[in-house]
Amino acid sequence: MKCDCQKITHSQPNLTVELNQYRLIEIVGLDAEKYLQGQLTADVAKIAVGEQTITCHCDPKGKMSSLFRLYRAGAEQFFVIIQQDLLPEALTQLKKYAVFSKVTFSEVETKLFGTTSAELIAKLCENQTACMIDDEQKRAIFWGDLQPEINGDSKLWDLIDIQQGVPLLYKANQFELIPQATNLQCLERAISFTKGCYIGQETVARAKYRGANKRAMFTFVGKVEGEMSLPEISTNIEMQLGDNWKQTGTILAAIQNQDKLWLQVVLNKEIEPETKFRVGEINLSLCEQPYSLEEN
Repeated sequence: MKCDCQKITHSQPNLTVELNQYRLIEIVGLDAEKYLQGQLTADVAKIAVGEQTITCHCDPKGKMSSLFRLYRAGAEQFFVIIQQDLLPEALTQLKKYAVFSKVTFSEVETKLFGTTSAELIAKLCENQTACMIDDEQKRAIFWGDLQPEINGDSKLWDLIDIQQGVPLLYKANQFELIPQATNLQCLERAISFTKGCYIGQETVARAKYRGANKRAMFTFVGKVEGEMSLPEISTNIEMQLGDNWKQTGTILAAIQNQDKLWLQVVLNKEIEPETKFRVGEINLSLCEQPYSLEEN
């Protein structure tokens, strides 16, 4: 079952929103790079100034305590853009061993904005305003003195992530999933398998090299009428088995936009194309991700 969203990037051109669901954390210090290198799944040492990546922080069992964008502003300065729902626990875990390093963590009291406007992105870069641009320079997150004209709801930013196969993590799923269960290995730079040790590295490596991970993240869409109560994060959807319906999967994110309900769901990797899914009374169609789930 596939819907009409194959190969979709995002459907929100020239969007500018206030990202009130995110918080900004500044990480600075002589040991900032070294400390983060030993904590995160990404190869922090290979991130140049002005570059960014999605990455995650795991507990010793390889379960994600946080998932965020990491932006390098200088040789000894980084910024984390993270879902507010994950705080304060995510920050507590991230700086747990910082007492032994020359590095400090500070929550920055500033508004965050997101835009898909090519004109605004060009203006941000021209004026050297602090910003973060995705790989194809179609989206930017920025903060600072600029107060842009808002023309959309903040949920539309997360909807773009859902449509692009970028996982969203909320408190209800904190410490429950390994990175590969949310397809992070499919996103450039999100996980390094060659950089050496970091918290949870043994589990992440085992999932890749021994095939220990049996789950993946899938995107679903269903047609709805009127405003609805969204399915709760970490609850299940249902799949049809013969004449019966069985609960399955873990909902990562749920967003309604107009007459469509969009879901991110972690399921068993092996899904038959003809399988029918639903949540409540809403029939769901399985969307094609913009990347392959096959392990290299």
